[in-house]
Amino acid sequence: MSIVAIGLVLALTNLLVTATTVLKPRVTLANSPVDAIDPFAFDPGFDIQSVAGLAISLPSHSWEFGTASEALLELWNPSLSIFGSEPFQAAVSLSRDPLVAMSVPSLVYAQAKIVLGTGANVLADGDGAVGDPASLGVSAVLLGKIAGNETLKDAVERETEYLLMGAPRFWNGAISHRVDYAELWADFVYMAPPFLAYYAVETSNSWLLQQTVEQCGLYREILQKNVSSMTSYKGLWEHIIGPVNQDTGVWSTGNAWAAAVLKAPPHITLTRRDDAVSELTQWIKEILDGAIRGKDIALAPNGLLRNYLDDVSGDGHGFGETSGTALLASVSYRVVVLRPNIFYADGSDRTYVDWADGLRKTLAEHITANGTASPAVNPLNWSDTTQYTAGSPEGQNFVVLMYAAWRDCKIAEIC
Repeated sequence: MSIVAIGLVLALTNLLVTATTVLKPRVTLANSPVDAIDPFAFDPGFDIQSVAGLAISLPSHSWEFGTASEALLELWNPSLSIFGSEPFQAAVSLSRDPLVAMSVPSLVYAQAKIVLGTGANVLADGDGAVGDPASLGVSAVLLGKIAGNETLKDAVERETEYLLMGAPRFWNGAISHRVDYAELWADFVYMAPPFLAYYAVETSNSWLLQQTVEQCGLYREILQKNVSSMTSYKGLWEHIIGPVNQDTGVWSTGNAWAAAVLKAPPHITLTRRDDAVSELTQWIKEILDGAIRGKDIALAPNGLLRNYLDDVSGDGHGFGETSGTALLASVSYRVVVLRPNIFYADGSDRTYVDWADGLRKTLAEHITANGTASPAVNPLNWSDTTQYTAGSPEGQNFVVLMYAAWRDCKIAEIC
């Protein structure tokens, strides 16, 4: 067992996980009974191990913890991630030996970051957000099953109950992303629906699965930008609609959050609701196609996607940045593997692969020697025109998600 793996075991045993003990910047191989793989087997053109080290050490907010937990799972234990061939069966097999959870970096990390509360803060302090604590939901489900944590099983039920019955609703029935008023943020689609869909399959709850798909549709109904069919970037979403934080701009990271909903619903409903899969796939395709078709506008001079994809005004909001670029590239890599008949034409159309490859290669030029992806959008102020160079917690994890998606695409012999 590697030094890092030993550290993970000790950390979980003592429930004293810190960011620096979960994942060292220089990692070689996780000797895990879950996935005995080298997570860094391929060279993406930059130092992914250093990127991953910062991805774990930088987060300090609930949604960042949830994003990091997902990134760790896809990176180290792909069989347990929703992109594994049989993720639910893999979790069932592990539940026979709860100590195995100690060898899963994602669960070690999430265990330390989940702080149980009530109401909107069941799994973490959401700081006024409905969806953000739910980003830790899949981790909580896995910990409840694999580690036999009954307290977390109860918390998962309470989190689900709050989302469905306690949170405010927008006029069309969409669950609000804010606790104190009804407001829709594109970010929500990455936070809550994947958890609800995962839990729906885990509990064989077809009604909950249907509600999850409907919520994605209700968000699209409000946030998809109303532009002419002749507009090159048609299909992209506005960021926020609501009474307090309204932002009708086409924010790159917001569109990436929404498109990355694929980390659960389209895949896990594949054998359960063909119509739901078709809808969700189409909605994801609309976002990717808007970014690809609109490349003459969406791509900044530095080759990265603009912070606001449609902003070429020169007002400072349209600078090319790494966060939205990395997450949208990760989505493109995932869909060609999950739905090759649609996004790859079974080998005859490389549009989505080539687009993602181009973004990945450009990103490589914007990752420093210590693994910092820069420039990024300010993770706490999307309207900030000052380019963020200190390392975005979510942005670092988006790069890890992109790498894991590209690696799996390579393994599938598509990339």
